[in-house]
Amino acid sequence: MVVLGLTGSVAMGKSRTAELCARLGVPVFDSDAVARRVTGPGGAATAAVVAAFPEAATGDVIDRAALARTVFSNRAALHRLEAIVHPYVALARDAWLRRQSLARAAVVVLDVPLLFETRGDAHCDAVLVVSAPRFLQRQRVLQRPNMDEHRLRGILARQMPAAEQRRRADVVIPTGQGLRVALRILRRALRRYGPRRRGRPRPLR
Repeated sequence: MVVLGLTGSVAMGKSRTAELCARLGVPVFDSDAVARRVTGPGGAATAAVVAAFPEAATGDVIDRAALARTVFSNRAALHRLEAIVHPYVALARDAWLRRQSLARAAVVVLDVPLLFETRGDAHCDAVLVVSAPRFLQRQRVLQRPNMDEHRLRGILARQMPAAEQRRRADVVIPTGQGLRVALRILRRALRRYGPRRRGRPRPLR
């Protein structure tokens, strides 16, 4: 089974690319969805997060907006939150990979926003990075609710620069040139990293 990592900076088109993978029949592990689940009502990490951030909770329910405000400009608080949540996401990822292996999946995708930052690429046979011009990224971000330049700068400060992500990528998928281009390169990548290939061929561009 070939494990492909999928990552990219904010608003680069990662979620859309993950949807394309699923439409092509490739199983996708959504790390963000798992993080939301384990911090939701009755989630495995909820009690620990509430204990660490009581100001961002009502009873035993996490107020996600308040939690985001708490950790947004406080790196120590963000690291404390990640130290609680990331191990649960890793456990879910490993269990998911075992299930996919037992199901004899040929290729699977790990959709992880901070793949390089958390060294999740060590679990991957190759990494796909989605990318778009900076002006388009900014345009996409500012169309989102409750987003502004200040929040964008804060998010980018926590992420590896897009240029460095592209440098580390095995495949760069441009999402600013239309769906057809992105889909063509994605299909090529899925064929290239099929189960019969070993190692990492040189990156596609």
